[in-house]
Amino acid sequence: MTSRLDIHNSDIPVLCRACEARHRGVCGALNPQQLKELAKTSTRKALDSGIELVSEAEPAESYANILSGVVKLTKTMADGRQQIVGLQFAPDFIGRPFRDENMIRAEAATDVHVCAFPKRALDRMIAQSPELGHRLHLQALNELDEARDWMLTLGRKTAAEKVASFLHLIARHVDPEIEAKGTVVFDLPLTRADIADFLGLTIETVSRQITKLRTEGVIAVENNRHVTVFSLERLEDRANL
Repeated sequence: MTSRLDIHNSDIPVLCRACEARHRGVCGALNPQQLKELAKTSTRKALDSGIELVSEAEPAESYANILSGVVKLTKTMADGRQQIVGLQFAPDFIGRPFRDENMIRAEAATDVHVCAFPKRALDRMIAQSPELGHRLHLQALNELDEARDWMLTLGRKTAAEKVASFLHLIARHVDPEIEAKGTVVFDLPLTRADIADFLGLTIETVSRQITKLRTEGVIAVENNRHVTVFSLERLEDRANL
């Protein structure tokens, strides 16, 4: 018997067969017929870094799955200042079902690929598929847990621990299966200024702590953005995890 998650299943739309969001994301809750229905309204988009995906305080008209790249989430204060409040990675879901208005701004932090679909199409499927609603609920709970962990990072950790925690966050999302003593390589999805904003530090402090990690042999950095973490275990120790 062929599994509905088999990428060779002819009932699965071609658009969806090799999609990570279907296997690890919310679309994994949909059966082949539901995937076909959603695929009819779906659009693959390639967006350059800096492009806005979701506007804050605007009507919510669409959702999207992140296929690759990193998206940063920001909130705007009354005086116009912005704060980065989170990052999203593949295969995260962008949007908030059951809300008519977007509460945050989502912007491509790197070049990203997304699969977008109208809000009304997925809302209809949520009503038809309890498992889809359950997946979305789980993602919301995971984001809540991550937000609480980040509150601890920002409120209690030292500058050195904050920077190490940020690098650990990126490393874990780049390679969720990485072993504690394994090596992981990635490009920083944020500029030093954005990292400083995200961590509540100055740019100089961020640069100083990255240099310290390089000197200690925990990481290597090339071209200011390309990072090699030699041992996740050592990075976790520096992050106090």
